[in-house]
Amino acid sequence: MCKVSFLSRLLSLAALSGTILLQSCGLFGGGGGVSDGGNVIGVQGREGWIQDIPLGMVSIPAGTFHMGQADEDVAASQINMNKQVTVSGFYMDDTEISNNEYRQFMNAMLQDSLSVLGEPFVMKELYPDTTVWTRDFSHHMGDPMMEYYYWHPAFDNYPVVGVDWEAAKFFCTWRTDYLNAYRSSVGLFDQPAFRLPSEAEWEYAARGGRDLVKYPWGNPYIRNSKGCLIANFKPGRGNFFDDGHAYTAPVDVYFPNDWGLFNMSGNVSEWTNDAFDPSAMVTAWDLNPMLDDENEMRKVIRGGSWKDVAYYLETGTRTFEYKDSTRAYIGFRCAMTYLGRSSGNEF
Repeated sequence: MCKVSFLSRLLSLAALSGTILLQSCGLFGGGGGVSDGGNVIGVQGREGWIQDIPLGMVSIPAGTFHMGQADEDVAASQINMNKQVTVSGFYMDDTEISNNEYRQFMNAMLQDSLSVLGEPFVMKELYPDTTVWTRDFSHHMGDPMMEYYYWHPAFDNYPVVGVDWEAAKFFCTWRTDYLNAYRSSVGLFDQPAFRLPSEAEWEYAARGGRDLVKYPWGNPYIRNSKGCLIANFKPGRGNFFDDGHAYTAPVDVYFPNDWGLFNMSGNVSEWTNDAFDPSAMVTAWDLNPMLDDENEMRKVIRGGSWKDVAYYLETGTRTFEYKDSTRAYIGFRCAMTYLGRSSGNEF
């Protein structure tokens, strides 16, 4: 016991001596620096931050809206009752990620044989699964789409499909590193990370500032005043072509919504970051809600696709797919958090 007590007293004296020494050196309460006059002025050289809008993105202002179904629950799902929530400002791609944009990512991966994020990347897990065109549909002549859709320049401006949830997130990671490597080379601060939008962000953006609307363009019709369909979907039994496209359409066709976003309904369904839970509307917080559950294989997809009926085009319709699944009708777009004021006029 005596040895322990002596050691404790010795350590206490050493600590006290160190404190006295630091104080005598001016680190605690001593004389201030010459450049700041002894005042707290913050770390210098960090001024001038301006968050640029990345190419191909539009700004989505912060706001409050009623998340959930805007019409009757025809499927009797009871998983999307209305709930008022607030979403902070963010940026979002104005179109779905195209085949050619995804090809830029794949070319970069081919050129870099090193590991990414400390994990060896596996090219076959990132390549779009072109077999979805023959695998997803029974007794369907999908061979021409399987052969040409991703590889041929005729489809460069069409949405990439056959990409699972993990590959979509990996694309966001690469896109972040690619942009910030350039910004660092010219002496600029890093931008926030690209990511998949949350389910709430996706729905808020799809409505385009119109609360409680059935579709991104408003209510309640799927044709304009001239009788033309205003999204790419399946308007009737055995009818895929009345909207002008039997399969997917280019990512920038049809009119955008009021915030400049194309194809938030139809064309391809889109991955979001959220895990799927039927009770999410009840359990999620009402400020920037997001369900992040690594153990849940089901991930929320939104927006409906070229092969879906109009119900799935509605802004409030929720559905899911397993995160390791690749489909001929699921793509994605990226979002980016806005860093700064949330007064609604920061953009």
